[in-house]
Amino acid sequence: MASTERSETLAAVDLRVISVAATMLIGPASASASISHVVTAGESLSSIATSDGLTVEELAVANGLSPEASLLEGSTLTIPPQTAATSESARGAGETTSSAEAAAPNGGSYVVQPGDTLSAIAVRAGMSTDALALANGIDPAAPLLAGSVLKMPGVSAEAASSERPGAQAAQIASSEDVDEAAESSASAPPYPTEETVRPSEVGSIAAQNGVPASLAEAIASEESGFTNQLTSSAGARGVMQIMPETWRWIGQELAGPTPLAPASAASNVRGGVLLLRSLLEATGGDSGLAAASYYQGLESVRREGEAPETEEYVSKVLALQRQFAVE
Repeated sequence: MASTERSETLAAVDLRVISVAATMLIGPASASASISHVVTAGESLSSIATSDGLTVEELAVANGLSPEASLLEGSTLTIPPQTAATSESARGAGETTSSAEAAAPNGGSYVVQPGDTLSAIAVRAGMSTDALALANGIDPAAPLLAGSVLKMPGVSAEAASSERPGAQAAQIASSEDVDEAAESSASAPPYPTEETVRPSEVGSIAAQNGVPASLAEAIASEESGFTNQLTSSAGARGVMQIMPETWRWIGQELAGPTPLAPASAASNVRGGVLLLRSLLEATGGDSGLAAASYYQGLESVRREGEAPETEEYVSKVLALQRQFAVE
């Protein structure tokens, strides 16, 4: 999705009006940044989560994995910073529930944007700053991390963002109505991060989601060379070069109960793999046609056929797929 043609990727889906849906842990001022952990033999999500004071679900979400996923020795996990709520929830069901969990039943969520403050978000949501801080187990005076998600008890994400400049870009009616500013905005997920992944990590995530490992590895190689830091001129981001509006649709329609983590290379891979799986299903398992649709958009390919640059892309992907299949 590195060319301007990538805006047509939206044609691959029938976008409905949706809200940004992504989950990321929020850390207080004293929390450290995320760190990386290389999986060693015998380790599991459960053992790593326990040693780092997390729940299995929190560690899985931060890495775009199912809580039941098996870990590949040598792969890298992102260990998110702990919060007061994290520390409480990691203690187990027999102990006190965290204040965030107790204060936010059936509420919405809001993705923190650059320049946001807790007080401003609270005002827009009709809450007090202290109440919003309590719902999320954070210090009211602590700075917010752009891209993290606030629990909004009893408040929708639309209400939380309704008065913020550019907030309307968080909703999309159709592929023709997409706000171009939202497409290229660095404040919309997925977020580029200084991470790289190995082909085997991409293949493992693909296999867990029913996609041929070699095809996913080929797409990741051609799209970004396995780096999550890349952002195209059209605004596609990460290892799988996903546009923000496509990311929102994947999270809403394909991700299921395990949400996509907006600043995780592994989650970026999972998002691309889920999209690829839907394209394989729509094309009867035709790898070439699925790759063409990944690049150009399914409806565009059906309607107009493959453009010359799409044909070149598909040729490269299929050659890489054959290469990865024998490695």
